[in-house]
Amino acid sequence: MKLPVAAGLATAAVSITLYPLFNGGAWFWASLGVVLVTTAVGVVASRLATPRWLAPLAMLVAQGLYLTAGFARQEAWLSVIPTKDSVLRLGELIASGYDDIQRFAAPVPSNPGISLLTGGGVGLIAVLVDLFAVRLRRAALAGLPLLALFTVPAAVITDPIGWPAFVIAALGYVGLLVADGRERLSHWGRAVLVRRSRVGGTGTAPDTGRLALSGKRIGVTAIALAILLPALLPTLAPNPLFGFGVGNGLGPGGNNIGIPDAIAKLGGQLNQQRNATVLTYTSSDDQPRYLRIYSLDLFDGRKWTPSALRGRPEDRVSAGPLPPAPGLGPGVAVKRAETRITISEDIDQLRFLPLPYPATQVDADGDWRADRATLMVFSTRDEAAGLEYRVATGEPQPTVAQLDAAVSPPGSGRFLDLPPGLDGQVRAMAVRVTRGAATPYQKAVKLQEWFTHSGKFTYSLRTTGSGGDALSRFVLTGRSGYCEQFASAMAVMARMLGIPARVSIGYTGGTKIGKSWVVRTHDAHAWPELYFAGVGWLRFEPTPTGGAGQGTAQVPPYTVPVTPTANPTTGSSAGPSSGAGDTSDHPGGPARRNPRQLDRDFGGVPVIPDPGLPVAAKGGIGAGTLLLLALIPALLRLLFWYGRRRVLARVTAARPATVRVPAPRAPETSGELPRDVTVRAIPRDPSAYAARAVEAAWAELCDTLTDFGMPRNPSESPRAVARRLTEQYELDAEAAASIRTIASAEERLRYAPTPLDAGPVAADVRRVRRALAATVSKRRRVGAALAPRSTLLRLRALGEKALDGFDRLENIRVRTARRDDHVRELTRR
Repeated sequence: MKLPVAAGLATAAVSITLYPLFNGGAWFWASLGVVLVTTAVGVVASRLATPRWLAPLAMLVAQGLYLTAGFARQEAWLSVIPTKDSVLRLGELIASGYDDIQRFAAPVPSNPGISLLTGGGVGLIAVLVDLFAVRLRRAALAGLPLLALFTVPAAVITDPIGWPAFVIAALGYVGLLVADGRERLSHWGRAVLVRRSRVGGTGTAPDTGRLALSGKRIGVTAIALAILLPALLPTLAPNPLFGFGVGNGLGPGGNNIGIPDAIAKLGGQLNQQRNATVLTYTSSDDQPRYLRIYSLDLFDGRKWTPSALRGRPEDRVSAGPLPPAPGLGPGVAVKRAETRITISEDIDQLRFLPLPYPATQVDADGDWRADRATLMVFSTRDEAAGLEYRVATGEPQPTVAQLDAAVSPPGSGRFLDLPPGLDGQVRAMAVRVTRGAATPYQKAVKLQEWFTHSGKFTYSLRTTGSGGDALSRFVLTGRSGYCEQFASAMAVMARMLGIPARVSIGYTGGTKIGKSWVVRTHDAHAWPELYFAGVGWLRFEPTPTGGAGQGTAQVPPYTVPVTPTANPTTGSSAGPSSGAGDTSDHPGGPARRNPRQLDRDFGGVPVIPDPGLPVAAKGGIGAGTLLLLALIPALLRLLFWYGRRRVLARVTAARPATVRVPAPRAPETSGELPRDVTVRAIPRDPSAYAARAVEAAWAELCDTLTDFGMPRNPSESPRAVARRLTEQYELDAEAAASIRTIASAEERLRYAPTPLDAGPVAADVRRVRRALAATVSKRRRVGAALAPRSTLLRLRALGEKALDGFDRLENIRVRTARRDDHVRELTRR
């Protein structure tokens, strides 16, 4: 029965290595449930001695019931029995999960479809492991399906798997081999763990521990080498197998890059408690700018995802200017600016550059390429962490007349596509909100005004989700969410009104500190971009801004109605305030002020950026940690000596004590008051203190000999040790007498039937330590202080005892009533 359990534990241990592939933990619980069901069926099959071919079939049936209950309960009969509807539901989830895996790169969202695929795959591996290890009794071959499961994250992701996950997986496989070996030995008789006897004791059993531990030591050594050796060897960048789960292809040559679940990553950044610095930048006009990373143009009813990207060799940013901004006509004025951006070294892996839109030229080190359709800049080889680059932008400055004249081109393709089944009330709401607007631009402005003001929406990080049902709840009833809900809802409603739209993910302009703008984790943001013929893609801001919304978000100036004000003293129109809302350089249009302009003075309180730890500090912390770990044996040795010294000091403290205690109350008839009486406390047995002192003195002498490289031979008696030290090292008379005193006390403690008097053994121990230290070299003394061999041997013994636990587990037997009756019957016979 232990072998099926070991097979299940091995599968569960190896499945832990899949953690880098997912965002969230739903996949783990689905996989763990499948493994538990498979293991339970395997145990029952082994208990009932079923045919080999029947157990795998029963496992697959049990897995089907479990997955039906977990993912298609409403369509199943009695929530477990599969029906036609439940099978169709599982098929839809599998197709959806496969599409998501193809679309996203790791870490993919742990949605029901992907969790179902993962759980089913891990369950199939569990069945194969049980088949090889338990049914066919080929435990070594069970490593093949486990290896197949292990190679999935190794092939898909470029980052190495964390060593703790690897150790757990390797121990799972080693444990399976150990269980198989024990199972084979059980046919020859019960395995018995022989305890090693202490030297000097009465035990005479042979020491077989080294033989019992040899196999485990080989396994542990192999795992340790597998962890340490790769650190000394160059690494290889793996390519995903058959393009599975790699995201979007980027042209010939096999170079691929994956676009992560930008929406899930956005929510994670906004909910982090630590608001770390992501990047800093300076601009030629000292104005904040949104920095876009991803452009998402496909909506399937649940989430926004990007189309496939293409980065041709001629599209390298080092080859010259970027492709022209899509849709920007020659008649629209353009504001030129230059931005210098520095990415923090402490960010997660990022292969896309945060850029203002639209960028016209990027000067960055590395192989960075631009996608012509979206102007996203990415690399398949380089990362953005620690990168410094320069960006030139040409921001369109359209007039109101140009925006009103812009019409959506017929057949705008994927930018107008919406999945079937969206709530019709959302479309009706979009029509009602934009009633009276004559042009697509006016409809877009009314939509933004509805989200930010008239619709009474509130900003909250507690609300999540952008699917069909979540969209309906957000627009019609809840009206509370964060930037992802606002951006998704406005983009969907714009498409319903015939306006091409997409969703962008990146960062807001951040906070001005000194001469630079600082962008932090909580500045992560999502916003919609709407397309107008002749102008191109323009950013809109439906998320509430300021104190009640996302603090650093800003409404674009071209989306705010014109509000000219007259100066009563001069009669001229007052100019707009400086800042992001300043459009005084807008050609052909009146000055407009953004009423939601964020006051960045923060009441005069300076904001200190979080630059993170410098490299030198990180190196110092690492070196200090290694030094502390190396000094653990020395610290333990000092603790041992301190404890023994306290025991030696208590020998003289065992004296009788005099105390005063209250006398019992006299009877009431006597009329006498209670009085205190003086009694003498009975002291503890002095021999108990003396025995502990002698044990401490002898243990300290043995550890000192081990540390100085003159260890005691297990066959030596205390008297033989004293004679050897005195003769071999030519100790002086006092040191020789102290050694003989300690050895004599140890002999009397072991063999004398009468109590003993330890005497001042503490002084003898100190005298012997000084005398022995004088006989060895300085190097030996330093080694005894920093890396005492006596402590290292104790740590080694602890490791051996931990490995002995496997042997002790093998001796556990479940006694059943049937077995007890059988034993009693044999006894009577």
